[in-house]
Amino acid sequence: MPLTDNMPTMGRLVAAVLLGAAGWLVSDLIRPLMPEGTDFGIFNFVNAGLGILVGWRVVGKRLGRGYPNGLSAGLTGAVALVFWGLFVQSLNEMLAMALDRRFTGLMQAINAMFKIMTEYALVLVDAQVIGTLVIAGLVTGLIGEWVARRWS
Repeated sequence: MPLTDNMPTMGRLVAAVLLGAAGWLVSDLIRPLMPEGTDFGIFNFVNAGLGILVGWRVVGKRLGRGYPNGLSAGLTGAVALVFWGLFVQSLNEMLAMALDRRFTGLMQAINAMFKIMTEYALVLVDAQVIGTLVIAGLVTGLIGEWVARRWS
């Protein structure tokens, strides 16, 4: 891997900020869809942080190759954000259940984590959430590509 693949660029920074903002916004859209009394803790902060990481590593790395690739990178970033968000949030829930000694073994805990991940994914099947993710991905890719061409 060439050294320039890890270099900070304005395109990466903008993609990270935009996808981080998308992570925060979508987190706010998910809150009313969850059961009443759900303890969210630092839910928004975790998802915004994941958005920043995904924006930097996934989207930012693919910017500067043209607008179609930028749009594709933005959509890929939105999908990656959903995957990592589901993974981290279900892992957190599984660990909380494990601390309550609800599992007898590792495989039971891992199976529960994937069941939780599936349940959370079903919550995301909402027109407003999906629309926001698609638009955020497209905007991130478009603006990120523009910035990458202009300042990177």
